[in-house]
Amino acid sequence: METRIALIGIMVQDAEAAERINAILHQYSPYIIGRMGLPYRQKGLSIISVVLDAPMEAVSALSGKLGMIPGVSTKTLYSPRTN
Repeated sequence: METRIALIGIMVQDAEAAERINAILHQYSPYIIGRMGLPYRQKGLSIISVVLDAPMEAVSALSGKLGMIPGVSTKTLYSPRTN
């Protein structure tokens, strides 16, 4: 199955969502290359970036599950297809 490199940007406005986010990310851990989280306390916001090497269906499913959590929004970027 073809995989793509993808970056999911996650904005978290509700700190209570952290446990659900981590549980979902754990489900997709075989695909995760790395992740970085930045708390922006002055704005009450956390920013998380997750880089994956995964089938497009897995990336879409992960992004969708995260985006359904109240107080969480996501955006996904895909690398260009390479040989």
